[in-house]
Amino acid sequence: MNIQKYMAFVKSAEYGSFTKAADALNYTQSGISRMIQDLEAEWGISLFERGRAGISLTSDGLKLLPQLQRICNEHEILLSQIDELHGLQSGIIRIGTFSSVATHWLPNMIKFFKKDYPHIDFELLLGDYTEIENWIMEGRVDFGFLRLPTKTEMETIFLELDRLLVVIPQDHPFTDCDKFPISELCNNPFMLLEKGAKAEISEIFEKHQISPVVNFTTWDDYAIMSMVENGLGISILPELILQRIPYKVIAKELEVPAFRNIGIAMRNQKSLSLAASSFLKYLSFRKKKE
Repeated sequence: MNIQKYMAFVKSAEYGSFTKAADALNYTQSGISRMIQDLEAEWGISLFERGRAGISLTSDGLKLLPQLQRICNEHEILLSQIDELHGLQSGIIRIGTFSSVATHWLPNMIKFFKKDYPHIDFELLLGDYTEIENWIMEGRVDFGFLRLPTKTEMETIFLELDRLLVVIPQDHPFTDCDKFPISELCNNPFMLLEKGAKAEISEIFEKHQISPVVNFTTWDDYAIMSMVENGLGISILPELILQRIPYKVIAKELEVPAFRNIGIAMRNQKSLSLAASSFLKYLSFRKKKE
């Protein structure tokens, strides 16, 4: 019973809501609230501040969160190992990813995997590079998609070279150019895509010693495309995210081609659950076939 209370605490902290934690764990809101109250009474401390705006961790709750996350993660690993003893019949695969992979790669991969293993479930966490790295190291996800190389010591598998393209509105003066001049990046308002500490776009600026006028910064690729479409500036985006988009924009290759390396990262491939390991092999095989 205690592990369920710990999970109730961790999920409530992650979602900032007893109601959302209840939905995630298939409990009632009152059930989650009661388990939190039981922990507080048992330990003699207050774990959450409760107010009209919702809940937030107390200082004591913040101190206990990392340890309880580790306990819950270890419990999931234990359950996965038990599942392995019964074969690949059930389990959950937790993946950290960014929007382009979540949109254009994973749905198709999961679809085919589920045909062979219908009882394996998936949990996808969307974030930037830094968040995904942290989730991997904390054990919050089994593995994650990242730009390679990573700074943290992790095992990685290279998947694909993704071109970085200049995105301009349809009425831009350079719509007919063969390749977009590097120097022209400084002559337009720039919409900067930043995915955590590892900013491949900023590296292009540093490499060519240019300083575009950045009018807007976000990690949301689609927000940038909408702003470019509306003539608010230009940007550089990965080619992967520019597939099947509804926005009226034009993508141009830079005169000096730029790329990002997309790969999978994990703490230790040998420690993955059978379900996660199987999906990893499945994903790598299908990417090679493509």
